[in-house]
Amino acid sequence: MVGSDQNPESRACGQSRFETTRWSLVLAAGASESRESAAALAALCETYWYPLYAYVRRRGHPIDDAQDLTQEFFTRLLQKNDLALAQRERGRFRSFLLTSLKHFLANEWHRGRAEKRGGGRSLLSIDFGMAEDRYGLEPSHEQTPEKIFERRWALVLLENVLARLRAESAAADKSENFERLKVFLTGEQPPTTYAQLAAEMNTTEGALKVAIHRLRRRYRELLREEVGQTLDNAEEIDQELRDLFAAVESA
Repeated sequence: MVGSDQNPESRACGQSRFETTRWSLVLAAGASESRESAAALAALCETYWYPLYAYVRRRGHPIDDAQDLTQEFFTRLLQKNDLALAQRERGRFRSFLLTSLKHFLANEWHRGRAEKRGGGRSLLSIDFGMAEDRYGLEPSHEQTPEKIFERRWALVLLENVLARLRAESAAADKSENFERLKVFLTGEQPPTTYAQLAAEMNTTEGALKVAIHRLRRRYRELLREEVGQTLDNAEEIDQELRDLFAAVESA
């Protein structure tokens, strides 16, 4: 698995783009009714809903209730504009979401649902169809709900980065190359040697290594961008990456 990029040039690139990231936009708007802020928050929630679903499931809630809880949590978050509670010192969207969910589960849901399951207005496009299949792949029950949340957050982030890189490769008509070379991004053992792979791709071993280097560099750039979308301080990107990779490796 590729870790954080310590290259100063890469950090400078991430800093220059940081002002327009989604979580910064959301926090800057605060309690005001900004269309851009609402759209940014909805996009973040649609991307990172599953880690919260996994948290709710690990807390012992059955499937149907976990789906209801997750959907209701996001609906209330968007409807009530709870971002007034998101202080600047809570710079990580990940931390804000988990704290808000814990508050919701402890202090609000026990009051009972006002509507039957499926009767409320859904503000997010959440597909629970594969959620339980994904949850079945989570580590053993020794993992706490918090650890499951952190691990799944990291994996969703990495999935998003790979999806972006795959889309870029497709746009450049290099989908086949990406599918062959993506193994060098994930830390898996390559199925063949550089020389053999180069021969299969009708290129030289040197050209292959250059292509892998470029793919890894772009992967690191996208990874930093993706992490930055959930932070309020560009200087926290490296620490957030270390924390998330540690969450994956501790499973």
